[in-house]
Amino acid sequence: MRKRRGKKACLALMMAGCLLAAAAGGSMTAFASETDAASNNGGTASDDDTIVLRICNWEEYIDEGDWDEDEAIDLDNGVTVLGENSMIKDFEEWYYETYGKKVKVEYSTFGTNEELYTLMSLGNEFDLVCPSEYMFMKLIAEGKVLAYSDDFFDTSVETNYYVNNVSPYIRNIYESNEINGESWSQYAAGYMWGITGMVYDPEEVTAEEMSSLTILLDDDYNKQISIKDSSRDSYFMALAIYKRDLLTSEGFTQSEDYAGQLQEEMNDVSTETIAGVEEILTEISRNAYSFETDSGKADLVAGKIVGNYQWSGDAVYSMDQAEEDDVYLEFAVPEECTNIWMDGWVMLKDGISGDAEKQQAAEAFVNFISMPENAVRNMYYIGYTSVIAGNEDDTTMFDYANWCYASEDEEDVAEYPLGYYFSGNSEDEDYIVMVDEENVSRQIFAQYPSEDVLERATIMEYFSTEKMAELNQMWINIRCFHLSDYPAAVWVAILAAVGVVVLVCLRKRYIRLHQYE
Repeated sequence: MRKRRGKKACLALMMAGCLLAAAAGGSMTAFASETDAASNNGGTASDDDTIVLRICNWEEYIDEGDWDEDEAIDLDNGVTVLGENSMIKDFEEWYYETYGKKVKVEYSTFGTNEELYTLMSLGNEFDLVCPSEYMFMKLIAEGKVLAYSDDFFDTSVETNYYVNNVSPYIRNIYESNEINGESWSQYAAGYMWGITGMVYDPEEVTAEEMSSLTILLDDDYNKQISIKDSSRDSYFMALAIYKRDLLTSEGFTQSEDYAGQLQEEMNDVSTETIAGVEEILTEISRNAYSFETDSGKADLVAGKIVGNYQWSGDAVYSMDQAEEDDVYLEFAVPEECTNIWMDGWVMLKDGISGDAEKQQAAEAFVNFISMPENAVRNMYYIGYTSVIAGNEDDTTMFDYANWCYASEDEEDVAEYPLGYYFSGNSEDEDYIVMVDEENVSRQIFAQYPSEDVLERATIMEYFSTEKMAELNQMWINIRCFHLSDYPAAVWVAILAAVGVVVLVCLRKRYIRLHQYE
C-alpha cells in the first residue's frame, strides 16, 4: 500500500465558548479567524475584460501544488500525476487555452457550513461555493442556487468532465434525492463524499465491540473513546442508539423500502425524540474521553483512547499518520447505520447575476477539477474521496485506487470489489483491488466503503429554523451545562464564592472613591 500525502482538510473548528453561544441565542457556529473575506466589488470584469470568479471552499480542500518531484504518481494507464502549480492557477491557464478568455479566481475559504451561510447573509458575494449536502439543500430550498445549464450535462462535449466521469453510485444519489420536487443534480455537482464510523486500535478493542455505537455507553470503556464536536454528527450518532432496536430488527432491515424508512427515521427531529437523544448524549458526554475536532488521531497514537468517531476522510488520514508511529488502526462502521455525507458545488444567483460568461466559468471550474488526473491530485493532497470515477476509456481513478491499496505480494491477499462505484456493476471483475488481508478493514474500507455498508448509509437532511433552534439548545445543554451533575452543596459553595468576590470588589471600589475625602 502506497502513502498519500493526506494533507487533511479541516472540516470542523473548535466550538465557540458555551456561555458566548448561549448569549448569542443558541448558535453553536465557530468562525475561522483566518477565513479570507471575499471581494465585494460585485465580481465585474476588469478593464482588460477578465472574468472574475469568486469561489468559496472548505479550508485546505484543494490541491495547492508545490509537490516534490519524487511525489509524482505513475499510474498503470501511463498517466503521471504531479501537482506543480496550485489547482487554481492551473485552472486559470487552462480556461484561457480552452475558451480564449482570461479568468481571475478570487478564492476564499470557510470552516463550517454555518460560517459560509453567515458570510452570505452578511453580504459577502460568491459565484461558486462548496457546502455539504444539508446546506446546499437549504440553499436550494431558499431559492439561492442557480441550476446548471443544459450544456453542462451534454455528454458529447469533451470538456464536460464532470458528467462524463462522475461515479454512477454518486450520480444516482444526486438524481434520486430531491428538494421541492427537483433533483439535487440540477443544482449541485459533487466534489467529495464519505461516511462516518469508528477508528480504533485493534490491540485494545475488538471489531465486534466496535460494531455498535452502544460502546459509547459502555462503562468498560469509560473515558477511552472520543466523539466529534459537532451537533449534527453527534445527534445522528445518538439517534441511532436511541432507535437501535428498530434499526437492527429483521423486519426493518428486510423491508422493501428499507432505504426510505431508514432516511425517515434518521431525520426524526420531533420534540420527543430530541429529548430522548439529549438523554443519551448526556450519558455519552459523561462516558466519553472528549468531544474533539482534530485531536483524535494523536490521542489514539498516544494511547489516551482506544477509539474515535470520525468522518471517513479523517479516518484515512488518522490511519496513515498512525502508521508512521507503527500503530495500525482499523475502521468500523456501526451496525445500526451510518451517515453518508456529500460536499457539492453550487452556483449562487446573487453572484452570477445573470452573467452568462461568469456561469460558463463556474461550470468550467467544476469540469476542470473533475478531470480524473485533477481529481487524483485533490484526493492525494487532502485525503478524502472524490466523486469522480472515470470511465471505460479513462481508468485513472481506479488505477489510483490500485496505486494506493493493491498488495505488492501474491499471498494472503483478498479481493476488494469496487465495480459498484467505478462502473455501476457490482459484479464487474475489471474493478477489483487485490489487497493484503490485514488491510481489508483499514484505509480502503474507509475510502471506498463496501456495498453492504452503504446499504445502511443514509443522508441527514436540513431542518427548519425552528427545529435547528431546538437542536442548538440541546447541544448547548450537552456541551455547556450539566446542572444536575452537581449536588446542592456544591452550588451553595459556588454562590458563596461569587458573593465573596462581589463583596471584595465592592469594598475596593468604596475605598478608591473615598480615599481622598
